[in-house]
Amino acid sequence: MTDATVTSSPAVPDVALAELASIFGLGEVREQRYLADGLMNANWQVDAQAGVFALKWVTDVSLDRLVRNLRALSSLAADGLPVSAPVATASGSLIAEVGGGVWCLFPWVAGTHVRGVDLSLFQVRSLGAELGRLHEGLGRACDRGLLPATPQTLTADVTAPERAVEKSERLSIAAGEKGNRSPFDVAATVALEQRRALLDQHADRRPQDAVPRGRHGWTHGDVQYRNLLWADGELSAVLDWDRVGVRPYAEEVVRTAQVQFGVGGVFDLARVTAFVRGYRSVVPLETSALLDGVRRLWWKRMTDFWQLEFHYDRGDFSFDELFTSDEALLHWWTERLDQVEDAFAAG
Repeated sequence: MTDATVTSSPAVPDVALAELASIFGLGEVREQRYLADGLMNANWQVDAQAGVFALKWVTDVSLDRLVRNLRALSSLAADGLPVSAPVATASGSLIAEVGGGVWCLFPWVAGTHVRGVDLSLFQVRSLGAELGRLHEGLGRACDRGLLPATPQTLTADVTAPERAVEKSERLSIAAGEKGNRSPFDVAATVALEQRRALLDQHADRRPQDAVPRGRHGWTHGDVQYRNLLWADGELSAVLDWDRVGVRPYAEEVVRTAQVQFGVGGVFDLARVTAFVRGYRSVVPLETSALLDGVRRLWWKRMTDFWQLEFHYDRGDFSFDELFTSDEALLHWWTERLDQVEDAFAAG
């Protein structure tokens, strides 16, 4: 959330904004500015008599889950972790229902979004350690009763290659019937053909066990550069806590490394190792768990087509560029599967 990422529209309707200002005790609102970085929910910077805030219109998480997550976020803030605690209404609620929407409010945190590959190795290691501390903090929130108890064991579906081929074939048909032979339609059709070839060639390398290895607990769910703020070289805030859930710790470590350091169709393996090393300085995650997490995420990427499902099933083109970059990374990763796993294990 920085000034550089703000545009002038869309705006919160004046009537809704006035009601929200009253509910949260903001006083007179001087200015609102839309934040263009978000991919799911909508966010605004609000300059009011009471200060500067981030206002969030939540559209992709249930009300009960939102309130639960906001309470856990307050616990993390109380522990001194780099998060922005939600602002309570005059009645003590952490959400407001106005104009048919659900809203929450946070103090404005200064900082910039920095891509993972643009962080120094020191910052990368620091980010890994901070993720470990966040996992520990979420564990304490669970102990305090703010999050449900975690199950004794977790299971994880491993998509059958035949199922992935079926999905790819359906999307190939959709690209022909719903597309207009645009460059994206052509690229998607070629990519789907290549994906079927990869599935045929590498199906025997998929995970064989339904139970992930290593420890599990409450996790953030989407640690990526759009949800991280940096100020003066240090992490100032972890944003967007809508996807808090119980997962293997290795899953979040590996996914975070992928979205942070799998850029431009390649992995920055030095940063992967530094990040994992930082995490393991706080949470002693076993090497076997990390390797299991890497293989599971690779296979998930191999069998998942969610960006194309948004494009052809929903008519939502927001993630087209992400599909192109993720597809390039998948091919690079597949060709160097052992090398990537070695980088994680070296952390």
